[in-house]
Parts: sequence; C-alpha cells; structure tokens
Amino acid sequence: EVQLVESGGGLVQAGGSLRLSCAASGFSFDDYVIGWFRQAPGKERERVSCISTSVGDTYYADSVKGRFTISSDNAKNTVYLQMNNLKPEDTAVYYCAADRTHYCAGYEWYDYWGQGTQVTVSS
Repeated sequence: EVQLVESGGGLVQAGGSLRLSCAASGFSFDDYVIGWFRQAPGKERERVSCISTSVGDTYYADSVKGRFTISSDNAKNTVYLQMNNLKPEDTAVYYCAADRTHYCAGYEWYDYWGQGTQVTVSS
C-alpha cells in the first residue's frame, strides 16, 4: 500500500521554525520526485518546494526561497522541509506528494498524496 505521511506541523510565532517530515512507503522512493505543496483557506494549492530523490535537484517557490530547505534521506524514505523565519502568510495545510514522471510539475501531475499537516504562524 502506497503511503505518504506528513508530520511536524503546529503553531509557531512569526520568525520561528518548524521541520516537516514526509515518510513514504509502498513505492520505489528513489524513482520519484517529492513535492511539498500548501493550501490556505480560500486559496489554490501552491507548489512550495520539490526534490528529485535520485539526483538531489531542488526547487523553491520565490515566496519561500532563502527561508525553506528541502532535503531527502533515502535510507529512511523520508523528505524533510525545514522552514525558518516563518511568516503569517505561510499558514496553510502542507501536503507532500510523489511524482514519477515529471520534475517539479504542477499539483495535477502528482501520483500520490499525503493527508496534510497544519502549519499556523501567529503574528
């Protein structure tokens, strides 16, 4: 059974940090690009960051560049999103997803999704 399980969300003050984890199982982790997306109430799902687990290439949205860092531990089939200097506008449900075919494509191309983890940043 394919599973992506996010963890690490929570409530933090502006300027604080959180580290999200995405634990994958049930598929060949090294063959996939893992992406982090977020969705705030009333807004479209936004691509935040992604990583090619085979070669380590990474992508960041302009809104998080310099503050977020994505990394992959292939031995643990886990991708992390380190989020520093959080802002209230980072508040959203964060999802991880896996795509076998494309590199950092839009959300409609991803094959598997986690259930999401809430991140709330207070001002």
